[in-house]
Amino acid sequence: MAAPRRDTRGIVDAAELFAQVRFRRHEPAEPLRPYLEHYWLIDWDLTQPYASHVVPHPSVNIVFQRFAGQEPFAEVAGIGLELFTQKLEGRGRVCGIQFRPGGFRPFAPGRPVSDWTGQRVRFPEVPLDADPEAVLGPDGEDARVAALDAFLLGLAPEPDPQADLATALVDRIRTDRSIRRVGDFAHAEGLSVRLLQRLFAGYVGVGPKWVILRYRIHEALEHAETEREVDWAALAADLGYADQAHLVRDFTATVGVPPTAYAARTSG
Repeated sequence: MAAPRRDTRGIVDAAELFAQVRFRRHEPAEPLRPYLEHYWLIDWDLTQPYASHVVPHPSVNIVFQRFAGQEPFAEVAGIGLELFTQKLEGRGRVCGIQFRPGGFRPFAPGRPVSDWTGQRVRFPEVPLDADPEAVLGPDGEDARVAALDAFLLGLAPEPDPQADLATALVDRIRTDRSIRRVGDFAHAEGLSVRLLQRLFAGYVGVGPKWVILRYRIHEALEHAETEREVDWAALAADLGYADQAHLVRDFTATVGVPPTAYAARTSG
């Protein structure tokens, strides 16, 4: 299993986020790695409020949170369908668990993952036993990671071949730019479109078309963040869009500004 990915895909204006907070990723214990992308830890001590923005991945998160003036809490964050914005101020801490697409279902097998999509449900409404202070309290990062490991290992997830299949299929979409149409992808994998859509609803939480489009936007966002000059027409073609206008429309709808305006803002 590879180390946590170091890219910043999905983070809007990553350089500004890293200037405002301490952001780190950690690997989980080895038995948990088939299910998880990584743990993510954020600490901040701000003199002025700051709003972070993220274009969500097709991943469920469990998030332990402590904000200024509030009691610590934990919640399940289903896949966000829109740009996620979080206002940070004063001092605070977050310890998050990002599941691999398909990886959350073995920990909550009683309902399809699509039931969580667009939802943020706090414990104890979620039938998972967790003490937020046990995770958020330790000053040392290793102790916080150990607490996250203990929490998840205590849930004793059962192996599920369907979860493994869903994870593998989403991984192919993420890494293979040639995957552009759901019908062609289903046929290549020996599945009907209906069966593929049912698998994604039950184990990923969103449909395969949504996943394809979201990873396109993540890649476009990364190009806008990291390259001084982007050939948007060429990038649109490379990502499988019919033309540049379609990329601009999707990017603007997701991020809130056109890609050229976003690139100018982040490079300024």
